This record gives sequence, C-alpha cells and structure tokens, in this order.
Amino acid sequence: MSFRRLITLLTFLAILTMAVRVAVDTDTWWHLKTGEWITDHGAILRTDPFSSTRLGEEWVYPGWLSQVILFQVYRFAGFAGLNMLTALLVLLAFGVLWPRLDAPPLFRGFVLVLAAAASGVYWSARPQIFSFALAGCFLAILDGFQDRDRRWLFVLPVLMVLWANMHGGFAIGFLLLLAYLGGTLVDLFSAFLAGQSLQDAYSSVAQDLRWLLIVLALSLVAVCLNPHGPVMLLYPFKTVSIGVLQQYIQEWQSPDFHRGEVLPFLVMILALFTAFTATTRKVRSSEFLLAAGFLLMGLLAGRNIALFALAGAIPLARHGYGALLPIIERLPESEDLPARLTRPLNAILLALLMLATFIKIRVPLQAQTTRDAIADALPVEAVNYLKDHPDLGVLLNSYNWGGYVIWRLHPDYLSFVDGRTDLFGDDILDSYLRAWRADEGWEQVLDSNDIDVVLLEESAPLSEVLVTAGWEQVYADSIAVILVRPSS
Repeated sequence: MSFRRLITLLTFLAILTMAVRVAVDTDTWWHLKTGEWITDHGAILRTDPFSSTRLGEEWVYPGWLSQVILFQVYRFAGFAGLNMLTALLVLLAFGVLWPRLDAPPLFRGFVLVLAAAASGVYWSARPQIFSFALAGCFLAILDGFQDRDRRWLFVLPVLMVLWANMHGGFAIGFLLLLAYLGGTLVDLFSAFLAGQSLQDAYSSVAQDLRWLLIVLALSLVAVCLNPHGPVMLLYPFKTVSIGVLQQYIQEWQSPDFHRGEVLPFLVMILALFTAFTATTRKVRSSEFLLAAGFLLMGLLAGRNIALFALAGAIPLARHGYGALLPIIERLPESEDLPARLTRPLNAILLALLMLATFIKIRVPLQAQTTRDAIADALPVEAVNYLKDHPDLGVLLNSYNWGGYVIWRLHPDYLSFVDGRTDLFGDDILDSYLRAWRADEGWEQVLDSNDIDVVLLEESAPLSEVLVTAGWEQVYADSIAVILVRPSS
C-alpha cells in the first residue's frame, strides 16, 4: 500500500472514530415523530399537530425529507442506525473536500482531522447534519470551479432542490455562492485599481461572473421546488429573527472558549490566519471572504463553528503548506525505507488502527449505550409516569424536553414548547420563559393556557413556587418533577 493511500485511510478512520457517537439529542425526537407522521399519513405536515400552544396553526418547515429518512433509519436500524447515518454524512462532507486540499497527504490529513475536531460539536441525528454534508459538496464544487473545473457547477441547483427539502440551512448554499461571487467582484476591482481598464478587468472575470450569477438564479428557483413553494425563500430570515434564540439557546450563542470542545475551533482560527500571513502562495479573494465570513458567523453562534471548519479546511491546507514550503525546501532529503519494509509496516499500522476504530465505534453502535445516555439526559421515568396517567390535563413541559414529550406522549399529551422555535416565535417562547422562571405574571401564563400538569426540572424556579402554591407533587426523581394543579 502506498504512503498516500495509507494516510488517506488513516485520516478517514480517525474521522469515523470521532463521528460514530451517540447522535441523538433533544431535538432528534420531534424530527423522528414528524417523519413517522409523514410516513403514516403519506402527506406533508402543513399544520401543527404536536403542541397545545400552536395546535392546528400553519407550520412551514423545509426538513420533511430528512425527517422521513431519519425515521426510516430508526425504524429499521434503531439508535445504531441513527448514529451510523450521522457518521456517514460527516464522512461525506470531508470526503468530497479531500481532493480539493492542495497539500501533501500528511498535511491534508492533519487539516481534515483538525476541522473534524472543530466541527464535532455540530454532529447530531438532526436535519442539520444533511446541511453539513451538502455544504461540503457545495464547497468542493465551487473550489473546483475556481480552478477551472466547471463540469459540476450546474449540479448546484440540483443539490439546492434537495437541500431546500432537507433543512433550512439551504441558506448556507447561497452564502457560499455569494462568497465566490464576491471574490470574483473583488478580483475585478483589484485588476481595475492595479491599472487595467475597466473593460479589460471585466473581461478577465466576465465568464466566471456570468456562470455564478446563472447558478445563483437557478438555485433561487430551485428552493421554490418544495411542498410549500416560494414562501420557503423567506424561511431562513424568519428563523434568525427570533430573539429568544440568540438570548437563551446555547447553540445560537457565542462560543465559550473556556470549554474544552471549543479549543480545536480556536486552534483552527490561529492556524488559518497564521497561514494567510505566512503563505508563499497567493491568497484568493474568495478564500479570505469565506474564512472571514464564516469565522464571524462562528463567533456569533456556536452552531456555525462547523461551517467555519468546512470553509476553512481548503485554504488552511493550501496556505498552511504554502507557509511551510520554505522550511521544507531547506530540510535535507531523507532516504526512503525499502518497499519490503514499508509495506508490512504500513499494513500492520493500518490493521492496528482499524482494530482500535472497531473497538471504539462498537460501543455507540450498541442500543444500550444510547439508552443510557438518554436516561442520563432526559426525564425517561417521569414520562413513563405520564404515559401511565394520560388524563392529568394540559401539560407545561421544559423546553429541552418538548421533543421527547412529542415522541413518547403524543397524542395523549401535547408539548407546550419544543425545539421548533420557528413555529412558536418570540411571544410563546417569552411566555414559557416567564413561567419557567416564575417571573411576574407566571400565574396568567398557566391559567390562560389551562395548564393542569407541569413537567420540569426540580431546579426550575416554577417548581418551587408551585409547591408553595399548593400544587401536588405526584412524581420526582433526580432529573424531573411532575406537579398537578390542586382540585378546586
């Protein structure tokens, strides 16, 4: 086996080892339930059947196809299937980038493993993991286009049709297109400022500009090819306009650099901008726009760190190696080991790492591992109690548990709030927070919504207030409490 092939295999074994994990999170559940509903009814959900606060109201969500896929994988392969699907989509995202990394195999491997470590906080069994894979595909095609490989450019609108039916992150595709389009415009004005006539400067980029604009226009049309039609173009703006997201939802907040999982992101920032400064290769305008733009997004919201890791991998490989070239050229050439030694050594190394990978990934592929993780994070026993007592009345649940309530208790109980922030908006989310914190007016929130039973963390301020107000605690454990309104 050649050294190049060995490094490629080792790189993706390392990424696979990181990616196979317990991928279920608090939002996975309502996606699974929606996929189940679509499968059972043979129709797209257009109104909300899952919450008491938005029951029957219009619900426009672009992720129906990924929800069906997630549910079908769960139906046939359980938690192991969801964990493996997530890992395979991660491998796809980085696999399509591998040929675009302009550096020797060892340096490519370093860059991709670093990018994987930085983006790992994003990986979960949710529609957003499909966005991650599609973003990688967009990047690979656009970077190839910049190197005059135009064969795949018009695949982008086709991918956009898929993306607009997979996840609201299809807006990422437009950001990537705009970065390359912006880079082309910067090149035009740079040539003009360098002394070329405007006509000559335009001629040098006209074809690229024209093709990118055509693909951008076709991609806008492509988004409209979904069950909800052109209204989907506005979906990303609706999502980012919800103030509660930025204020209270962790993945929408700026990253905390005191947390260990954010360290690879910080390392990648420093490495990338050191590479830009020290490289012996020309930095493309699009590379700088991509790195700066997605860095800004990553600093504003932790969920965007993964996008920075993808967008930064190509320029980090190209210019990181470009910065090292003067040092490498001064190093004495080393003698290669004879093939009769390297081949068995490579085979032994690969076998050992494959064994280590197998040992590591078999744990999260066991259903009990995921069940244990769920039991540690979610109110499994409290929900079992509610399932055994389906007639306690209208429920107020913790936001983080809303998806699990939908999955386990619908239709006996509906969620008050859950991860579908685009559906609830600021009004209902603010009302929930006022109640959860037992702020002034919490009684009105419960009374106006006819709340009879609450499922909350024991540490929630409302839990303590309700006990004082005479509500009956019918269940309690280390994770959750259930309180029932006293009889009149």
